[in-house]
Amino acid sequence: MTSFTELGVPAVLTTALDRLGITTPFPIQAATLPDSLAGRDVLGRGRTGSGKTYAFVIPVVARLAATARKPQPGRPRALILAPTRELATQIEATLRPLAEAARLSTLVVFGGVGPNPQIKALKAGVDVLVACPGRLDDHIRSGHASLDAVEVTVLDEADHMADLGFLPVVRRLMSQTPAGGQRLLFSATLDNGVDVLVQKFMRKPVTHHVDAAAQAPVEMDHHVLHVRDDDRFGILVELLSAPGRSVVFTRTKRRAKVLTRQLNAAGVPAVELHGNLAQNARNRNMSAFSDGTAGTLVATDIAARGIHVDDVGLVIHADPPVEHKAYLHRSGRTARAGARGTVITLMTDEQQADVRDLARKAGIRPVTTRTRPGDALLAQLAPGERTFVAPAPPAAPGTPANPSRPASPEDTGAAGRSRSRRPRRGRGRSTAEGTAAAAPATPATGQGRQRATEQPSRRRTSAAGSGQARGSGSDPRSGTPQQRATPAGGGTRGGAQRSGAAQTRSTSTSTGAGAAAFSARGGGRRTSR
Repeated sequence: MTSFTELGVPAVLTTALDRLGITTPFPIQAATLPDSLAGRDVLGRGRTGSGKTYAFVIPVVARLAATARKPQPGRPRALILAPTRELATQIEATLRPLAEAARLSTLVVFGGVGPNPQIKALKAGVDVLVACPGRLDDHIRSGHASLDAVEVTVLDEADHMADLGFLPVVRRLMSQTPAGGQRLLFSATLDNGVDVLVQKFMRKPVTHHVDAAAQAPVEMDHHVLHVRDDDRFGILVELLSAPGRSVVFTRTKRRAKVLTRQLNAAGVPAVELHGNLAQNARNRNMSAFSDGTAGTLVATDIAARGIHVDDVGLVIHADPPVEHKAYLHRSGRTARAGARGTVITLMTDEQQADVRDLARKAGIRPVTTRTRPGDALLAQLAPGERTFVAPAPPAAPGTPANPSRPASPEDTGAAGRSRSRRPRRGRGRSTAEGTAAAAPATPATGQGRQRATEQPSRRRTSAAGSGQARGSGSDPRSGTPQQRATPAGGGTRGGAQRSGAAQTRSTSTSTGAGAAAFSARGGGRRTSR
C-alpha cells in the first residue's frame, strides 16, 4: 500500500503524521497529493468525511516549509477559505500540528467574535490563514490584511459556499491573490456557480474524482421507521437513551429547541445547535457534545456539514429533509472515513411519498419497518443498556441555560483561547458565516486524534438487554469511529448481527407530554436553520 513518503510528502511532515498515528493515505489523499505537492492546481471532488482536509493541508505546509520565508505583517503566505466558522476552526486544528513541526504559524478568522484580537494577530504576521470569507473581507477593506503575498489558496466545500451565497465575496478575495499562485479547490459538486470559480481562477487543474457526491457511503446502514405521530417522541427516547453519541435533525429552530428540552426532561442529556444560539452557547453545547457530557445533539441543517466529532454512531432524521442532498450531508455525520454508522428516518403516514422520493434521489434502499415504542428492533438499531439522568433543577439567575454543562469561561464573555501564537478572541455580533457552530477549544477532529469518550455516569438504568456500545474507538486519520466494542451477546449497529434477546423498556410518564408536544408540530415542508 502507498505511503506518504512514496507520495512525495517531506520527511518533517511524515514524522509529524507518524506521531499522530497517521501512516496510510486515504484514497483522495493518495490521488491528489502527487499533483498538489508538485505545485499544480488541483480540483478534488469527494463527499464529506472522505479525508479531504489532509489532502490540502499537507501540500500547503510543504510548500511554505520549502522556502521558510518569514511572514510580513498583515500578509499571509497561504489562505484556506471555509464556509463556516466551525469548519474553519476544525481545519486549523488539523493543520496546527503539521505547521508547528515545520515552524509555521497559523491563524483562524471568522465572524461572530470581536475583530480586535484577529487584527492584532494579523499584524504580528501569519504563515497560514484559515478564514471565513465575510470576516476576511472586512479585514481587507479596513486595511488590516492583504492577499498579495499568498502563494497557495485553498477553497474547501466550495459548493457549500455557493449555497450560503458567498461566491461574490469569494471571487473578490481570490482576485486579490497573485495570478501565478497555486489554487486547490475541493467540492462535493460543481453546480451553483462553482464551475465559474474553476474556469476563472484555476490554470489547467488536474481533476480527481474519488467518490460520488450523490451517493451515501457503503458503510452506512439506512432505516426508515414508519411510526404513528404520537409515538415519535417515545421512539426517539428509546433510541437516544442507548450508549454513545447521536445527532438528531429537525427542520426548524423551534423544533430543535423544544425537542432538546423534552429529551432532557425525559432523562436523555441533549444539547441544541441552531441559528438562534449565541456564540458562547454554541461553544458550550458543542463542548458538551464532544466531551460526552451530552450524548445527543439536536440540530437543524446548520450542522449538516462541518461537524466532526468522534464516535457519532447514529444519525436520526426526526424530520425528513426536503432535499436528497440535505439527507446525504446530514447522514454524513456518521460513517466517516470508512467507519460504519446507522441512519434512521422517522416517517409518518402522510410522509410516505416524500420519503420514498427522497430515498430514490439519494440512491439508497433503506429497510422500512413499522415500529412502535417497545419494539425489539429499537434495541437492535441502538444496542446497549438504556440509561437516564434525572432532570437538572431550574437554573438560578445568572447561570448558564444549558442543564447538561456547568458554567464555562464562555459564559462570562470569553470565546475560547486561540493557539499558535494567537491571542484570546473577544465576542462580537454574528455575521453570515456565523450561522454554523463554532468548535470547542479542543475540537474533536483531524486524522490521528483518539480520545476516550466514556459517557458520564447515570443514575437510573432500565432493564434493557446488553449490546454494542456506540463508538469506542476512532480512526487515527479522521477522528471518526473505526471499531466499536461488541460485548458478548451484542449485535452490530444497523442489523448486520442482531440479537433478538435484547429488550427495551418503554419510557414512563416523562415521555407522554413530550410526545404530544413534539408531534403536534410535525409535518410541514418549511425549512429553517
